[in-house]
Amino acid sequence: MSRNLSMIRDVDQHKDQAVTIGCWLHNKRSSGKIQFLQLRDGSGFIQAVVVKSDVPNEVWDAAGKLTQESSLYVTGTVREDTRSKSGYELTVTGIEIIQVSSDYPITPKEHGVDYLMDHRHLWIRSPRQRAILVIRAQIIRAIQQFFDERGFHLVDPPILTPSSCEGTTNLFHTKYFDEDAFLTQSGQLYMEAAAMALGRVYSFGPTFRAEKSKTRRHLIEFWMIEPEMAFITHEENLEVQEQFVSHIIQSVLDNCGKELEVLERDTTKLKNIQAPFPRITYDEAISFLQANGHEIEWGEDFGAPHETAIAEKYDKPVFITHYPTEIKAFYMKPDPNRPEVVLCADMIAPEGYGEIIGGSQRIDDPELMEERFTEHELSREAYQWYLDLRKYGTVPHSGFGLGLERTVAWICGLDHVRETIPFPRLLYRLYP
Repeated sequence: MSRNLSMIRDVDQHKDQAVTIGCWLHNKRSSGKIQFLQLRDGSGFIQAVVVKSDVPNEVWDAAGKLTQESSLYVTGTVREDTRSKSGYELTVTGIEIIQVSSDYPITPKEHGVDYLMDHRHLWIRSPRQRAILVIRAQIIRAIQQFFDERGFHLVDPPILTPSSCEGTTNLFHTKYFDEDAFLTQSGQLYMEAAAMALGRVYSFGPTFRAEKSKTRRHLIEFWMIEPEMAFITHEENLEVQEQFVSHIIQSVLDNCGKELEVLERDTTKLKNIQAPFPRITYDEAISFLQANGHEIEWGEDFGAPHETAIAEKYDKPVFITHYPTEIKAFYMKPDPNRPEVVLCADMIAPEGYGEIIGGSQRIDDPELMEERFTEHELSREAYQWYLDLRKYGTVPHSGFGLGLERTVAWICGLDHVRETIPFPRLLYRLYP
């Protein structure tokens, strides 16, 4: 049977008209001869009102049989209702039950995190989890829009790689027929090759870190956005980054107001996120931390407490630039005026969410890159192609990587990244 179904998000287009919606029962309450059905269809939530005196007995009885997460088609008239969060409610005239759900495991009572994670496939139906995933989808749309409108080309790097230029300690090993292979930690090196062909490129895909970490900021599998730009310097790279993050924030504010309200997110903090962003050097960051009681020496990398302390000074993301060469990746270009530091920056999000972007200008000097490969004992056999990029038409170029899940956590105001992805992969969690 063919049905002309409407979506809950579109009911404002059908005021005082009859519609049919395919949906699930989220919750129900009864007041004598009236039943109030809280319905969801993935696009939104709406209250449907069943009045016993206004419907046939079979419709009233059908409403009474409905349990949490039962599926149904409901027909009714869209009424404006200023008391409703959506501004509308549905006066029911017909119900067709698809399935009565029994013993749904996630009830309105409190459940522990492990229990909810075991039932993640059902937990994502809840209003809060739905709101997070809607915002995640909007962030993805905003990312693609930003780069597409600026002449970038989307390029897909391989997920299976022969090794890593930054060591194999945190790589997932697998067999590639008779060879060793690893799940990618980053598509950056391949993006550098693509930039030499297409000018401005970005990748958007999953990356994997076999880190035995249980912090609230880390996932085993997460998504990275990695732009690479030919003929772009360190300073220009920073400008792209701050415009990029400002665009994402504005897109969420413009399109996800209801979802941010569900999450009780303080949007005044987000509205302030507009380029330009403040910048401090690594030297300045070390001096600030030492002056505020942190035991850290020049040459050490920052941990979460250090990043949080620095971020608390600002109400926008802050760039920390010019880290020591020794603690950064081999491919980062040294500052010509001070080779012990590199032309790089980490962008630290406010409110204690840590680093969301890391980027740099890349080494374009063939001889220096050869030296770096020797110093770091990197495999020329596996990455001769990467050395070729400096041999055949080398140019100044820069890029960065943004972690999607940390960005979602920050924008949504979440305590843990496990809620930022539909099915998180965590230490000791591969189910569901």
